Amino acid sequence: MKVLPPGPAVMLRYGEVFLKSEPVRNEFIKTLVRNCREALRSRGLFPDVETVRGRIFFVGDSPEKVAGVLSRIFGVVDVAVCTLTPPDPGAVTQAAVALALRSVAGPGARFAVRARREGIEGITSRELAAAIGSAILAACPGTSVDLDNPDYELHAELRETGGVVYDRRVPAPGGLPWGTQGRVLALLSPGIDSPVAAWMMMKRGCEVAALHVSLGEEAGSSTLPATLRNFSILSDWCRGFSIRLFVVDAGPFFERMAGRVNPKFRCVLCKRFMMRLGSHLAVREGIPALCTGDSLGQVASQTLANMAVITAASTVLVLRPLVSFDKQEIVALARKIGTFDERPGDLSCPHVPRTPATASREESILALESGLDADALARELIDHATEYTALNGEIVREKPGPD
Repeated sequence: MKVLPPGPAVMLRYGEVFLKSEPVRNEFIKTLVRNCREALRSRGLFPDVETVRGRIFFVGDSPEKVAGVLSRIFGVVDVAVCTLTPPDPGAVTQAAVALALRSVAGPGARFAVRARREGIEGITSRELAAAIGSAILAACPGTSVDLDNPDYELHAELRETGGVVYDRRVPAPGGLPWGTQGRVLALLSPGIDSPVAAWMMMKRGCEVAALHVSLGEEAGSSTLPATLRNFSILSDWCRGFSIRLFVVDAGPFFERMAGRVNPKFRCVLCKRFMMRLGSHLAVREGIPALCTGDSLGQVASQTLANMAVITAASTVLVLRPLVSFDKQEIVALARKIGTFDERPGDLSCPHVPRTPATASREESILALESGLDADALARELIDHATEYTALNGEIVREKPGPD
């Protein structure tokens, strides 16, 4: 078994990946390492990578910068800047004391040592922790051990591959490695919900493309800039890989509805048209599912009755990862992701009726749609979509659709 090289490193821990069968786990770990390498490369970082059971180590310069990049990788539970040692209790103890001397506050400080031993004979985890604790007490006069409420906590692992010492874990998003679960087309708006929904599908291992449906010339002036901002931020969560956004002008659809449709059904018809647009684009791009930011009961178009009618317009699977979330939970996630904007600008929709329908019947909606030729129009508009490409948090390409 290979012994890891001693010195500074970053330790990455993964969670759910470990529960997979061995062949699947190996493929997921390979994808996870690929994603980490690409993200690090985008920042000009090129550490060596060593994989051991349940851990991945990144050995090289700038461990703090490496840890910062890896803490935004899907599939990672947490990362820690650490010191690697030979597989020897004395070497682990020496590294632990050196770390404690830099970090323990001083006399009166309470500390705890959490030690694990695996594959090493002659010492138990408890004995290793006791040896390290005794050495820290000797090196840091006036300190004391407190396993229940410590001011400082040090972790030490002793394995056949070497020792690992660290004192801080940086939480990461968890989930599954990006790219292991296929592709999803996210319906992306300038608002709060849809980018969070797209991010959650990315967290579950999906590569995400996006579709933004423009509401016509009368829509709020900040609508497209805010959508592009959301799209750019999402691309920073899969650094090293580009993602695409298609923007479709749905103005012609609203022109067809004007004067021909009871205003209270506009929202349902609009959302069904978005489903048609998304379905046609998904089929064209070979994507099996759509993703929306719907949350049950949040607005009139998101009642159970209306969601059923709206979903019926899609020809591909529709995923709603936020369906059971309340607004506060969604806002908290948006802040964490970086898409929440305190002052988003003018995002007004000119087509929202004063009293929208909350329980539409599909037969009534189909009757209204029969005179709009919505499906043919959706195909035509998709063919004229503008395409944007984002990479590492920036828009890098804009490709207008054909005239």
